[in-house]
Amino acid sequence: MAGPTTTAERGERQRESSGPPLLRRLRNRRFRMIVIPALAVVLLGSGSVWLLYGSPWLRVRHVSVSGTAVLTPEQVLEAADVPVGAPMISVDTDGIEARLRRRLPRIDVVDVVRSWPRGIGLKITERTPVLLIGKGGNFTEVDKEGVRFATVSQAPKGVPALELSLSRSGSATASLRRFGTDRLVREAVQVAGAIPAAVRRDTATLKVRSYDDISLELSGGRTVEWGSAENGAAKARTLSALMKAASGARHFDVSVPTAPASSAS
Repeated sequence: MAGPTTTAERGERQRESSGPPLLRRLRNRRFRMIVIPALAVVLLGSGSVWLLYGSPWLRVRHVSVSGTAVLTPEQVLEAADVPVGAPMISVDTDGIEARLRRRLPRIDVVDVVRSWPRGIGLKITERTPVLLIGKGGNFTEVDKEGVRFATVSQAPKGVPALELSLSRSGSATASLRRFGTDRLVREAVQVAGAIPAAVRRDTATLKVRSYDDISLELSGGRTVEWGSAENGAAKARTLSALMKAASGARHFDVSVPTAPASSAS
C-alpha cells in the first residue's frame, strides 16, 4: 500500500505534466511569427511581379509627343518605335532615346518618361540652326555646337549663310594652311552663335576670309567687321550699343571691341 504523496512529489508531477505542452505552444507561436510574415512577403512579391509584368492594366497603350517644331509627331513616333502593348516597367527608355538621336539628328534633347498607368511621353527639343552651308542648291543646317544636323532645300529665315572667300595669297593662304577649312568653319559657327539675336535676323551672309577676318553682311547693304571669333560676347555687346548710337551708319567695326568704329559709307 502506497504512502501519502508529499508536496515535492506533487510539484514534480505537475512540472512533468505541464512542461512539454508549454514548449510546444511556444514553438508553434514562433513558427507562426516567422512563417506567416514570410508567406505574406512571398505572396505580396508575386502579386507585384504579376501586376507589373503580367496584368493588362499596366501596359503601354498610347504614346505622346511634345516639343516638335520642324519635325512632325509622326516622324518622332516612327523613329522611337515604342513597343505598344508591352508592360510599362519593361520599356527601355534609354534605348528609345538612343534610337531617336540616331535616326533624327535634328533632335538635341529628348526625355522619355513613363506616364503611369498606360502612357509613354516623348519630350523633344530640336536643334536650332545658327549657320547654313550651301551646296548644290541645298543648305546644311549647323547648330551652335557645330553639329551639321540636317540638309534642307529651302533656307530657313533669319539664319545667315556661310561664304568662304579664301584667297590664295597673303594672310588668307597662311590662315588656310595653318587652320584648315574645317577649323575656319568652326570659327564661323562660333561667330554666328555670338551674334545678337536682333542682328542675326538681319544677317544674310557670314563671310570668312581668314581666321581673323570674319565679317557680316546685313540687309540694306550694311556690313560688320567682326574680326576673329575671340571675345564674341564683348563684340556682341559692343555691336548692339554701336548700332543704337549710330543708327544711320552702314558699316560697323567691332574687331577690337574696346575701340569700335562706324561709318556712313
